[in-house]
Amino acid sequence: MPFQKTDLHLLDLIATVRKYRRLVLSFFLVVFGLVVLFTYASTPLYEGAAKVLIEKGEADELAARGRSSSFDPVFYETQLQLIRSRAVVERVVDMLNLEKDYEQYLESASNRRTVLQFAWQLLGDMTDGVRKMLFRKEDSPAGENGRKASIVEKITENLLVRPVEGTRLVTINFLSPNPELAALVANTTARAYIEETLQLKMDATRRSLEWMGRKAEDEAQKLKAAEQALQDYMKANDIVTMEDRIAVVPEQLSEINLQLLRAETRRKEMEILVNKIGRAGRNYQKLETISAITSDLALQSLRSQIVETEKSIMELSNKFGSKHPLMVKTRGDLQVLERKKRQEIDRIIDSLRNEYELALSNEQTLRSKLTGSKSEAIGLNEKFIQYGALKRVVDTNRQLYDALMLKLKEQSITGETNPVNLWIVEQAAVPKIPSKPWKKGNLILGLAIGLIGGIVLAFLIDYFDNTIKDPEQAESILGLPILGVMAKRRNLKYDVEETVLREPHSSFAESYRGLRTAVFLSFADQAPRRILLTSAGVGEGKTTTSVNLAITLAQSEKRVLLVDGDLRKPRIHHVLKVPNTRGLSNYLAGAVDGHIVQKTAIKNLFVITAGPIPPNPSELLISSKLPGLIDSMSSEFDVIVCDSPPVLPVSDARLLCRLFEGVIMVAAGGKTSYEFADRALRILKDSGARVLGLVINALEIEKSSYYHHSYYHHYGSDKKDKTPVAEPGKSS
Repeated sequence: MPFQKTDLHLLDLIATVRKYRRLVLSFFLVVFGLVVLFTYASTPLYEGAAKVLIEKGEADELAARGRSSSFDPVFYETQLQLIRSRAVVERVVDMLNLEKDYEQYLESASNRRTVLQFAWQLLGDMTDGVRKMLFRKEDSPAGENGRKASIVEKITENLLVRPVEGTRLVTINFLSPNPELAALVANTTARAYIEETLQLKMDATRRSLEWMGRKAEDEAQKLKAAEQALQDYMKANDIVTMEDRIAVVPEQLSEINLQLLRAETRRKEMEILVNKIGRAGRNYQKLETISAITSDLALQSLRSQIVETEKSIMELSNKFGSKHPLMVKTRGDLQVLERKKRQEIDRIIDSLRNEYELALSNEQTLRSKLTGSKSEAIGLNEKFIQYGALKRVVDTNRQLYDALMLKLKEQSITGETNPVNLWIVEQAAVPKIPSKPWKKGNLILGLAIGLIGGIVLAFLIDYFDNTIKDPEQAESILGLPILGVMAKRRNLKYDVEETVLREPHSSFAESYRGLRTAVFLSFADQAPRRILLTSAGVGEGKTTTSVNLAITLAQSEKRVLLVDGDLRKPRIHHVLKVPNTRGLSNYLAGAVDGHIVQKTAIKNLFVITAGPIPPNPSELLISSKLPGLIDSMSSEFDVIVCDSPPVLPVSDARLLCRLFEGVIMVAAGGKTSYEFADRALRILKDSGARVLGLVINALEIEKSSYYHHSYYHHYGSDKKDKTPVAEPGKSS
C-alpha cells in the first residue's frame, strides 16, 4: 500500500520539530560547534588588493594604435586567466625571490598564531602529508624545481582575480597569513602581468617575422620560376606579334566570308546559265534566246548585218531574178554572215563555260582560304589562353610576394606595440586586519545552517518514516477506526501489564478503559463477546494489550476468560503468574479433559494458558475441539479475549479469527509500517474476520502530531490509588 502524505499544517510542522527536538538540537550543536572551531582555529589570512585598468588596443593599423575597442567579454576573460597563469606566477616568484624568502614570510606570520590555530595548522599539515604519501605522483618534480613548483602552486591557490562589474577595472587579490606578503604579491602580479604580456607579444612578433621571411623567400622563388616559364613560352610561340595577329585575323575572316558569299553567288548564276545552254544543245535559235548570248555586241552586229542583207535580197528579188549575179552574190554574203553568227555563238558559249569554271575555281579557293584562316584563329586562341594562364600565375605570385613584403615591413614597424593597454590605478596597501575568517559572518552562518539544517533533517526523516505514529492519519490510510492509543511508558516501577492494576487512575490505565468502551460500542446492538487480538508482526504489544483489556473488562463486573492462543511463544502465564502445565495445547491434543480454566488473582478474570509448546501448532488449531471449547466457554463467561500469534509470520491467526465475533489489530507506534499493517488487514479480511479497529500501542505521544492531546494522558496521574490491589498470582 503506497504511503500518501496528507497536507501539512502549522501544528504538524511544530509537532515534527518537537518530535525530533533532540535530533535538531544535536545537529545544531554539532554544526555550530564545527563552525566555531573552524573560525577560531583557522589561520588569519590577510588580503592584498591591487586595482588595474585593462583595455583592448587596436594595433592592426598604424593610425588606430592606442584606441580602445568596445567591450569584449571573451577578451577580458582571457586576460583574467592570463593573470592567474603559471607563467605570470613564476615571474612573480622570480621577481620577489620567493624561492628563498617564502618560508621567512610564513615564519613571521606564525609568530602571531594562537595555540588553537597552531594545533589546527599542525593537523592540516599532517593531513596534507598523509594525502601526499597516499597520492604521490611518480613524475612529481624534485629538488629546486620541485620547491619552486610547490611555491607557485600555493600562490596560485590564493591568487584571486575579480572584474569590477560595469567597468574595465580588475582587482588582483592575494591571501596570505603575512600582510606584507599579501600586498607585495598583489602589486608584483600586476607588474609581472605587464611584462608577460609584452614578452608574449615580442615572441609572437619574432615568430611571425621568421615565418613571413621564410614565406617571402619561397614566394620569390615561385615568382622567378613563373616569370621564366612565361618568358620561355613567349619565345617558343612568338607571343610578341600574337596580339596584333589576334586583332587582324577576325577582320580577315569577315572579308573572306564576304568574298566567298559573292563567289558562291556568281558560281550559282553561271551554273544556271551553263545548264541552260547545255539543254539547248546545237539549236542556235534557242541559244539566241538566252540573254547572256544575245547581249554580246559582236553577235548583235552580225545579226544587224544579216537583217540588212536579207532586206537587200528582198529588194533585189523585186528587180532581178534568182540567178542574177547580184542576187547570187547577196545570197552568198548572207550565208557567210549566218556562218559567222553561229561561230560567234559558239565562241560566246565557250566564253561562258570558261567563266563558270573560273567562278567555281574562285569559290573553292576562297573556301579553302576560309578554312585555313579559321584553323589559324583557333591555334592563336589556344596559344593565347596558355599565355594568359602563365601570365596570371606570374601576376598572382607577384601580388602575394608584394603583400608579404608589405606585411613584413609593417610587422617590423608595429612589432613593439602592445595590443593590451594596462594601467595600475591603485597599489595594494598592507592590510591591517585579516579578511578571513569572517568571524561574525561565520557564526551567523553556523547558526542558520545548524538550525535550518536540523529542521530540514527532521522533516526528511519524518517524511520518509512510513510507520504508524499518527492516529488520524492511520485511520485515514488504513480505513479502520482507532479504538485506542497507548502511550509509551518510561521509568516503569512495575511491568507494563501490571500498571492498570497498580496505577488505576493513571492516564495509561484510562487509555485501556477507553479501549474497553470502544469495544463495547463497536457493535450497534450488543457488545462483542468473543474478541481476538493480533498484530502484523512480533513485538508490537498484542499480549500486553490482551491482558490489560481483559483486566479492564473484568473490572467492569464481567466474567472474563483470557485465552492464550499463541501456542508458539506463550507469555500470558508469565504475566499472570499461573502454571502452564495444563493448557490449550493439552486439550486440543486430547491429553487432558476440559478442566483447563484457571482462576487468577484478579477478580472476575480467568485464564486458559497455552500449555506446553506443541511441535505442530497449526494442526492443533484446526482441530474440531477448539470451536466446541469456545462455544462452551461462551456460555460460562461474559467475554472471551484471545491472544493470537502475529498474522504475517504464521497462519495461526487466520485459523482463530473465524471463531471470534471481532478482531482487534494491534500496531506498535513508530515501528509498524503501513505496508505491513495493510497486508495483515487484507489477510484477515480474506480469512473472513471482522476487524473492529486498530489499537496503537507504545506511541511516543510527545513525538507524534498527537501531542496536543497529551494533556489527557497526564490528567489525574497525580492521584494516588488508595485501594489495595492484589498482586498477580496471589489469591485475593
